[in-house]
Amino acid sequence: MGEKRAVLVGINYPGTKAELKGCHNDVARMRRCLVDRFGFDKSGIRVLVDDGSGPQPTGANIRRELARLVGDARPGDLLFFHYSGHGTRLPAETGQDDDTGYDECIVPCDMNLITDQDFTELVQKVPRGCLFTIVSDSCHSGGLLDKTKEQIGHSTKQNQTQRRELEERSDSGSSFRAFLKETVRDVFESQGIHLPHRSRRQSDDGDDFEEESRYIDTADAHVKNRSLPLSTLIEMLKEKTGKDDIDVGSIRMTLFNLFGDDASPKIKKFMKVMLNKLQQGQHGGVMGFMGALAQEFLKAKLEGNQEQLEPAMEQEVHSEQEVYAGTTARVPSNGVLISGCQTDQTSADATTPKGVSYGALSNAIQAILAEHGKVTNKELVLKARKMLSKQGYTQQPGLYCSDEHASVAFIC
Repeated sequence: MGEKRAVLVGINYPGTKAELKGCHNDVARMRRCLVDRFGFDKSGIRVLVDDGSGPQPTGANIRRELARLVGDARPGDLLFFHYSGHGTRLPAETGQDDDTGYDECIVPCDMNLITDQDFTELVQKVPRGCLFTIVSDSCHSGGLLDKTKEQIGHSTKQNQTQRRELEERSDSGSSFRAFLKETVRDVFESQGIHLPHRSRRQSDDGDDFEEESRYIDTADAHVKNRSLPLSTLIEMLKEKTGKDDIDVGSIRMTLFNLFGDDASPKIKKFMKVMLNKLQQGQHGGVMGFMGALAQEFLKAKLEGNQEQLEPAMEQEVHSEQEVYAGTTARVPSNGVLISGCQTDQTSADATTPKGVSYGALSNAIQAILAEHGKVTNKELVLKARKMLSKQGYTQQPGLYCSDEHASVAFIC
């Protein structure tokens, strides 16, 4: 057995429009769990939380810790990454007719987004014989390891069976009403709007925040979702830059202008493609979609300090499709993603009447481990789905990995 190492990130965004409550608690509980249950050495766990106690969970710091985690890995090592915070979906901005997808992203405290392709390329670097498990308790997290085989998700037989069983337990009228209600709810939640649920389960336990409690009492919890709507992201970028002209078509350019070499590699590649378009005099089509303000921004970059463009121009881009929203990277073979929800869903951030806050998936994981001990990745996700459904949540955790890794023990 090799080394066990982990990076844990919890972001509450205090004092902002995006403020959450439970992400620091999620990380504290997971850290204790790794040490007490899975035998991790405390020195092998790196924690980034935005509480002012240490390094902030900025985009650059998270990437740096993840690069170190993977870069130092050897065959036989166990690598683990837990993220609690906002997720968001960045729409296409190239203007090409066939660029119609989204980049699923996690949202660091400084808004320096980390994309699904960043995660896919990170997992590709994991040495053979070394397993990298990712738990993302965030919205839209089902796509973070895009192109990886879906073991449990929207299209699985388990999900279809659960729906059939629900229909069989209801008469046709109530079944249709339930279907219509959930369809409307899913539409709202896919846009980052969380509709409250009436809890269908009362806990016999107290809701004291203890490591080995079976679960936190979720009855009457105040729930907010962990999705950062595009409109909120744009407003926060306007506040950071002092510019009022940011909108879809200039988000990636704004991120590059803010963070330069620390921006997502995919955003730097996007900038290279756009700059090349402008240099080649292609002002229609792609550039037309971006609008006059974005074009003026690019022209100023080209006419100004060329050193500022080096992080983009140094990127290796083989085709324009590489910067399309979504990912074209090959499937990682030794990565496991446990997502808080599906790509088009939101994950819940809840606070009990006694002030205990948590992520719905994170709380479910702790409850399942406390009750059952060792479980496989597949068992964990199926049990989490069942538990969250009983608690009134519509989010459906997912499992994305190879057939082999679906049946291995969670973490170790």
